[in-house]
Amino acid sequence: MSCCAPSAELALDLTSTTSVLPSSQEIRLASRSLGDNLWQTDLSVPTVHCAACIQAIETALGRLDRVEGARVNLSTKRVAIRWRGDSVPPFVAALGRLGFQAHLFEADADKKDKTLAELIRAVAVAGFAAGNIMLLSVSVWSGAEGATRDLFHWVSALIAIPALAFAGGIFFRSAWNALRHGRMNMDVPIAVGVSLAYAMSLYETINHGDHA
Repeated sequence: MSCCAPSAELALDLTSTTSVLPSSQEIRLASRSLGDNLWQTDLSVPTVHCAACIQAIETALGRLDRVEGARVNLSTKRVAIRWRGDSVPPFVAALGRLGFQAHLFEADADKKDKTLAELIRAVAVAGFAAGNIMLLSVSVWSGAEGATRDLFHWVSALIAIPALAFAGGIFFRSAWNALRHGRMNMDVPIAVGVSLAYAMSLYETINHGDHA
């Protein structure tokens, strides 16, 4: 299954795009000449994170007029676009139609990686919640029953809420962005699975289940 592959109409329908940032003038100034009226523009696409994202981007950009080719580097989240002509093709608008925000690539080694910092915070919250829930679960697995077991289940459910909202928010936002633009990505099944797991656990807790 292709997790990010959009429909052909979505990829190619660029007539109703919103305002494009950066501007064509900025893109032209940031592009470097390869000779013979051939140019290369490097864009940063922070939300690309899987092979199907790469295929969707390269396919959509490659179908634009005057675009000779596009190559995505997943590790740096960077796309290099080669194009011809005096006017800049609407490749930023094309990326926007696919649900990918793009801006001019800045080779700044000292620039703070906001995405990495967010992921580290999410892992910290999820790890804290998982550790405490496991401690409570040990008591349940050791033979706690009745009101004591239900209490531990409810405390675990409360601890899981910030983990689901904060740590899981990364997946939920990515999944919603993909669905909003008419495509799937790898975060959609993750978001669905996590939500269903929490809902099932909460159901078992409410109904005094042995395993919540």
